Amino acid sequence: MHNSQFSISDHILLNTNQFLVLNKPPGIAVQGARDGEPTLLDLAEIYCKHPLKVIHRLDRVVSGVVVLGKNARAQTAISAQFQNATVHKIYWAIVEQLPPHHEATIRLPLIRNPRINKSFVATPTTSGAKWAELSYRHLSSSDRYHLLEIHPRTGRHHQIRAIMASIGSPIKGDVKYGARRNNPDRSINLHALSLHFTHPVSSEPQSATAPPPDSPLWSFFLNHHPLPPDPVGRL
Repeated sequence: MHNSQFSISDHILLNTNQFLVLNKPPGIAVQGARDGEPTLLDLAEIYCKHPLKVIHRLDRVVSGVVVLGKNARAQTAISAQFQNATVHKIYWAIVEQLPPHHEATIRLPLIRNPRINKSFVATPTTSGAKWAELSYRHLSSSDRYHLLEIHPRTGRHHQIRAIMASIGSPIKGDVKYGARRNNPDRSINLHALSLHFTHPVSSEPQSATAPPPDSPLWSFFLNHHPLPPDPVGRL
C-alpha cells in the first residue's frame, strides 16, 4: 500500500523543540505495525535521532496531519488538548454519494467492536456506546465523486468513516464501511487536512496544513478547491 522507502523529510510540516508535525502517507501505521513494516514513529525517530511520543493516531489507510511529541511534557500537554476537544481538526473526504444535505451537524452514539476493528451506530442506551459528533459541508463535485470538508467534534474510533457510511455516503475506497470497491492501493480517500492547537510551552497558536496525496482524483479537487489559506477555517 505504500513505499516504506519514502523520505520522511519530505513529509515534515513543523519541526520544533517540543513536537514534530508530519503529513502521513496512506498505508503506513503511526505505530505498532504487526507486519514488521517500519511505522511513521520508527522513521521519525531515525530522522530526529531520539525517541518520540505518540500523541494521537490516524488509521493506516488514512493520510494527513500527525503530531509526535519530543518529550513527555509536550506529549502530556498536547494530548490533553485532544482529550478536551480544544484541537481544531479539518478533514477532507471524497465520497461517491452526496449526503442528503449540503451541510449538516450529526451526533450519533457509536459502539466499537475491537475484534473486527470497526465501529457501528448504536442506540443511546447500548452498553459501551459513546456519542460522536461531526459537521460536514459539500465543497466540490466531479462527474462521479464529491469532496466534503468535515470537522470532527469528538475523537471516537472510526467516527468519520462510520457516520458518513450511516448517512449513505461512505468514503471512496472504504469497503469496510460500505464503499463499492477498494482503491488500487487499498487506501481510502479520507485526509486529515489541518490541525490547530496550542504550543505546549509558549501557548502560541500552532497550525499545520497537509496537502492531500498525489493522485489524479485529489489533484482534480485541488484544482477546483485549493487548500484553504486559513487552516483553522470555519463551518
